[in-house]
Amino acid sequence: MSAERINRICGRVSIVLSLIALLTVISGYFQPPQADEGTAAHIFQLSVLADGAAILLFLATVNWSRPGRSLRPLAVSVVALVLAFGALYYLEHYR
Repeated sequence: MSAERINRICGRVSIVLSLIALLTVISGYFQPPQADEGTAAHIFQLSVLADGAAILLFLATVNWSRPGRSLRPLAVSVVALVLAFGALYYLEHYR
């Protein structure tokens, strides 16, 4: 398998895992506050951990001769993760 194909797959996996983390946090807004962590918290933690591995593999296989086009999936993933952590912070501290 070529590095370019691995890069494309890792980019897509990273986006999907970031969106899973974001949707998991958003689902917490529709539930009453809980005293203990639920299943959603563990799904969030596992998706962030797996996303970190996918991002590292993505960066290891990226084509640095075309950084603008190559790093676009990474930008989408990072934006989704920032939104997820921001929503999680708001959920835990202000709600």
